[in-house]
Amino acid sequence: MARPQLSAVAELLKPITWFPPMWAFACGVVASGVAFGERWWMIVLGVLLAGPLVCATSQAVNDWFDRHVDAINEPHRPIPSGRMPGRWGLYIALIWTLLSLVVASALGPWGFGAAVLGLALAWAYSAPPLRLKLNGWWGNAACGVCYEGLAWVTGAAVMAGGAMPDERSLLLAALYSIGAHGIMTLNDFKSVDGDRQMGVGSLPVRLGVNRAARVACWAMAIPQAVVVIALLGWGQAVHAGVVAVMLLAQLLLMRRFLERPAERAVWYSGFGVLLYVLGMLASAFALRASGFEGAGL
Repeated sequence: MARPQLSAVAELLKPITWFPPMWAFACGVVASGVAFGERWWMIVLGVLLAGPLVCATSQAVNDWFDRHVDAINEPHRPIPSGRMPGRWGLYIALIWTLLSLVVASALGPWGFGAAVLGLALAWAYSAPPLRLKLNGWWGNAACGVCYEGLAWVTGAAVMAGGAMPDERSLLLAALYSIGAHGIMTLNDFKSVDGDRQMGVGSLPVRLGVNRAARVACWAMAIPQAVVVIALLGWGQAVHAGVVAVMLLAQLLLMRRFLERPAERAVWYSGFGVLLYVLGMLASAFALRASGFEGAGL
């Protein structure tokens, strides 16, 4: 049987997509309030698990079950182009799933449980019979939970020795998960034609490009506004100001994005999402500064 080249395997696992969950895990670590040196090896394993393992698995699973859609939208990808021969795309997805579980077992019950949930959602998103991505509302919600909230909570819990994160940390993780729904919608603008032909009900297909763009912007903006209000309520005015500035800059970019959403979705992802995650880190430092994390209410 022909085997894929390492370059095709790397392309299948899409390292560029690993950043969001790795960043979210790091935000959870920051929010935990625990000194980084105390559990440095768990930070390394957690970042490895969040990005190169669980997220990479989700990319392999998605490409395998999306190979017919990709043949229309992006025929240059490893599987439709033939650079990933036979059923190697599926084999790699299975191998990476098992490898993720092995590494997760070293992170205790929270790390292992989070990996199981993340992997389950990754397969449910792309694989039948659930194939959540056929519905842009459910599919994007699953991605938002995995990429932001689950990774954040895992980072905080692992650093705290398995203790339940503070309610404020859980709230911020939930809000940034909701906002990530909009980020996931931005990724769907590049594949509208193929999705429509293959029956993939992304939000741009379901709502139309212009309406989906507005929904994505609202989904990103409203949770961040709530974060600003929450930080102010917790006495963290400086950090709230940083998040507010990041949000204001996004709103300015959103105006330009909404003029031509189909053409500018990738552009907005490059700049708007960066501002989004910087605000996310600022909110994590707000918890660290306040000493709330792990202290309870």
